[in-house]
Amino acid sequence: MGLSIQHLIVLLVIVLLVFGTKKLKSLGGDLGGALKGFKDAMADNKKEGAEEEAKRVVAESPQPNTAHTDEKHGETIKPEHKS
Repeated sequence: MGLSIQHLIVLLVIVLLVFGTKKLKSLGGDLGGALKGFKDAMADNKKEGAEEEAKRVVAESPQPNTAHTDEKHGETIKPEHKS
């Protein structure tokens, strides 16, 4: 047993009589503003998440190692910097 078209029309007429058109227009505008704010917040959250993920990937990427190990003695040899 669902709502038919006739039931919905009667329900809409009753709601219009109880609240009036101005109140319903105001409620619709408030609801639209709330949905827009929610969508904007979700987009900002997604953007921040992508930026944090990019920073994490860069931080976890292997850094080039310029030092090498002397295999004969097992010592780490760092290259000399020329000034």
